[in-house]
Amino acid sequence: MKITLKDGSFKEYDKAMTVYEIAKDISDGLARMACAGEINGEVVDLRTVVDSDCELNILTFNDEAGKAAYRHTTSHVLAQAVKRLYPNAKIAIGPSIETGFYYDFDCEPFDRAALDAIEKEMKKIIKEGAELVRFTLPREEAIALMKEKDEPYKVELIEDLPEDAVISFYQQGDFIDLCAGPHLMNTKGIKAFKLISSSGAYWRGSEKNKMLTRVYGTAFTKKADLDDHLKHLEEIKKRDHNKLGREMEIFATVDVIGQGLPLLMPKGAKIIQTLQRWIEDEEERRGYMRTKTPLMAKKDLYIISDHWGHYKEGMFVLGDENDENSEVFALRPMTCPFQYYVYKQSQKSYRDLPCRYGETSTLFRNEDSGEMHGLTRVRQFTISEGHLIVTPEQVEDEFAGCLDLAMYCLKTLGLQDDVTYRLSKWDPNNKSKYLGDEEQWERMQNKMREMLIHHGVNFTESEGEAAFYGPKLDIQAKNVYGKEDTMITIQLDFILAERFDMFYIDANGEKKRPYIIHRTSMGCYERTLAWLIEKYAGLFPTWLCPEQVRVLPISEKYHDYAKKVKDELQKNGVLVTVDERAEKIGYKIRQTRLERVPYMLVVGQKEEEEGLVSVRSRYLGDEGQKPLDTFIDEICKEIRTKEIRKIEVVENEK
Repeated sequence: MKITLKDGSFKEYDKAMTVYEIAKDISDGLARMACAGEINGEVVDLRTVVDSDCELNILTFNDEAGKAAYRHTTSHVLAQAVKRLYPNAKIAIGPSIETGFYYDFDCEPFDRAALDAIEKEMKKIIKEGAELVRFTLPREEAIALMKEKDEPYKVELIEDLPEDAVISFYQQGDFIDLCAGPHLMNTKGIKAFKLISSSGAYWRGSEKNKMLTRVYGTAFTKKADLDDHLKHLEEIKKRDHNKLGREMEIFATVDVIGQGLPLLMPKGAKIIQTLQRWIEDEEERRGYMRTKTPLMAKKDLYIISDHWGHYKEGMFVLGDENDENSEVFALRPMTCPFQYYVYKQSQKSYRDLPCRYGETSTLFRNEDSGEMHGLTRVRQFTISEGHLIVTPEQVEDEFAGCLDLAMYCLKTLGLQDDVTYRLSKWDPNNKSKYLGDEEQWERMQNKMREMLIHHGVNFTESEGEAAFYGPKLDIQAKNVYGKEDTMITIQLDFILAERFDMFYIDANGEKKRPYIIHRTSMGCYERTLAWLIEKYAGLFPTWLCPEQVRVLPISEKYHDYAKKVKDELQKNGVLVTVDERAEKIGYKIRQTRLERVPYMLVVGQKEEEEGLVSVRSRYLGDEGQKPLDTFIDEICKEIRTKEIRKIEVVENEK
């Protein structure tokens, strides 16, 4: 058989060989580094037998699939260690993830001391160097094996597999795990690892199931790389909005109010207000008409839109559906049906289109409690929502306008380099999830693809991520831990105009159905705020800061002048406070830095006599004395232009 390698060279063998044996034949060094193989583009285990001509790539830790196999093997070592130390623990699942791996256990939570003990046991297992042996069993024997070992979660997983599925296991020493692989050849291949944390996780991600104990870890082939990664984790913890946002008193959560229902503190509310005023003014400049619609509606509305059929589980329903005499309402998860009825209040002709409606919408979605996280995944949120009712001929220009608005928002916030673009398509293998037929979906998806290409957008495509009524462009971003969320979306809707009997009169006097574009300009305000906290580590651009200037009189004698400075700044729309505490000026400066105020103005005798302020900023440090009018002109320009200044010396001046 002829084996074509990645570099175009080839090997010939007169008998079947495993991937590992071929790697060893190429070089002992490659075999030592091998984590998995890739045959004709399909990732396979090192134990896979090659018995015919093919293209073969030996995957190492430098390849994503190789890295995943390496870390997945480490998760098996973790599970074996837990079973040794906690024999009554039940094992669930333990996949590799982008940053490492995790494993879920049905047992008591682990504290740091327990994780350290598990790490110690893992090192013993690695030193033992047990080979990982793969074997398969018929369905009934596989179930019997897991029942014998009293592993109910594995039994459930096997029972959910298709009847014709190959049920494979991996064994290392006395530990056996249900697993499809791939894996390293033995545990000695693991060189450096660390258990990061332990938390709760619902079995299969559903709050209806039992809460399990999840252990997160990571692994590398070199200790130096592991150490660098751990340092990186410490750095991103400082940026985690869920921690930093609370420390900065931007938001809080309270148990008796509820999970996913954050309280925006005065600082957070001020940032949101600044963003909202900016977005609403920008949308009005671009021809949007504002609406304000109810926060709830009768279920009849959602039946027409078919959200009742496709999204009811994600809605908060009010009233008893089983009581014929009870009116049933639901808090709105979106604004579109409401704005459709704004459109329908008068007959429209083609001359009235495009019709652009914008609303700062408060929405409600019944997210699973296991999904709640700070400001990024909440049950009540506010969104910069809009719907454009357009003729077919206007679709491309209006889509381009929505894309331009989204990119303008990203650039203004300094986030344009932190996003990726995804064309979210329907799943043709699960047509019942969607309205419309295959021809309509293919036509609209092709249309969106063509528009994205025409406008030079570098995008990926993903099946199954579309809305039930049309394809969409999702603008994605990752938080500091690498989890991806949708920040902005633009959707093409070719279905709902008919369901709501929306029409316009064309140039020939005939009724025609419009198309609808659903879009957000900046997306969800809460999620964007979380993103900004992490992006800037709380050091927001001046125009977004809830406090832009703090005036620091060096003694009580200069309180009057400090108040005069404050008044002049306030007249010009600058957010300013005065620190009148009886503290030394050095303490006040340090405190102002810690609270991330971009400018502080120190005032004393000379400043009062000559109308000056001594400026200290996070950008240039000590900027010296300036006339008050000069400083006001400079900061007002910075705020007006939404300038994002480079921070150069803040760390040196703490």
